[in-house]
Amino acid sequence: MDLNKLQQQLAGETTDAESGPPVDKWDPEFCGDMNMQIQLDGRWFYEGTPIGRRALVKLFASVLKKEGDNYYLVTPVEKLGISVADVPFVITNWRYEGDVLVLTTQTDEDVHLTQPSQIALRQPPVALADENATAIPYIKIRRNLWGRLHHNVYYQLIEQATQISEAGETALVIGSNGHDFVIGRLPSS
Repeated sequence: MDLNKLQQQLAGETTDAESGPPVDKWDPEFCGDMNMQIQLDGRWFYEGTPIGRRALVKLFASVLKKEGDNYYLVTPVEKLGISVADVPFVITNWRYEGDVLVLTTQTDEDVHLTQPSQIALRQPPVALADENATAIPYIKIRRNLWGRLHHNVYYQLIEQATQISEAGETALVIGSNGHDFVIGRLPSS
């Protein structure tokens, strides 16, 4: 696989930064797997080497597609499988714009937290978990692609959270766009 050729194919297909390329409309033939991985920390690797060109990582992220449990980079003419350690995105920053929480990924994509369906508590991957691990928030980035909060962001949001008792547990809640989003649960003692 020639990364420069792939980059040239993708560059002509990008629409605007907000919506990105129409990957859901593309259904090319599967061309095989490529030796590309997204690590737990959100870094992208090609043939065991980190991809250092940030613009290239952002371009690849814009054409990432998930089908079932598999991840692909797609263009109108190619579909290449890649491996993802957990989820493809890591939330590395956050801010409020008015009353809306905006989360930023390692690829500089902003996600406005506006609907409860955008967040799900899940068990962390084994590599990040310890024996006392509790479910952590995962955020829907776009389509069916999810991201996980970087631990620094998670701890910062926990400091901002309100504790609410519900169903014998303490829920840690963040407000955004008039909704309450549960970002963690503590067992009642």
